[in-house]
Amino acid sequence: MASKTLKLYSWNVNGLRAAMKKGFPDVLRQLDADVLAVQETKLQAGQLTSEMTEVDGYRAYFSHCTVKKGYSGVGAYTRLEPSAVYHGMGRERFDREGRILRLDFDDFILFNVYFPNGQMSDERLQYKLDFYEAFFDHAGQLRRQGRSLVICGDFNTAHNEIDLKNPGPNSKRSGFLRIERDWLDRIVADGYVDTFRALYPDTVRYSWWTYRFNARRNNAGWRIDYFFVTPDIMEKGWVKDAVIETGIMGSDHCPVGLILEI
Repeated sequence: MASKTLKLYSWNVNGLRAAMKKGFPDVLRQLDADVLAVQETKLQAGQLTSEMTEVDGYRAYFSHCTVKKGYSGVGAYTRLEPSAVYHGMGRERFDREGRILRLDFDDFILFNVYFPNGQMSDERLQYKLDFYEAFFDHAGQLRRQGRSLVICGDFNTAHNEIDLKNPGPNSKRSGFLRIERDWLDRIVADGYVDTFRALYPDTVRYSWWTYRFNARRNNAGWRIDYFFVTPDIMEKGWVKDAVIETGIMGSDHCPVGLILEI
């Protein structure tokens, strides 16, 4: 049987309405994405326009925050027809912020996740840690059923010092706290593979830059957007490349990608 190549991408667009004004459909075509998962859409259901939902050749799915306007939200554009689509993980405390979209395909489950930011307060940091706990418990249940998982999105945590420009000054800041990094250590120990780092162990590349201090021009960034996969996907040899498209503008994040050959 002939193999098929799939191009999966993830992008925190920092507002889908703003991204549309900056050429989002052109980026989708430029990436030639089979699936593009987007985070931080900042939309409610009634704010979706036909321009957002009717992109030639793609089906579009969205999950929205129901407790605050202009906040959070995820979506996905896919040329592949999923066999099922799920919103959230069955935990109201987390699902109401519209942070998880699950697409089931023939060969794997794709999770698009916008993990919480813990910088606002100690309460939000704890919420972030609780979210990690709940989500990976949920993912673990699917793994035990023999499902292959691809988990992409904005994890809001840089894992190791190679993953941000200034690790020392940021070690006391949410996004690079030891307690957050421990979570990424934990999932790696559990077998999940950071595909970019697996293929490029020594490459310095970032996916997010603050809008201040000319950070992007100076490449003073963080790598906080990931594609993690379950170990069986690596063992089958499906992973052919992992990319970070630093040249694509339109957000304070750039798209990250995973190329599979199945």
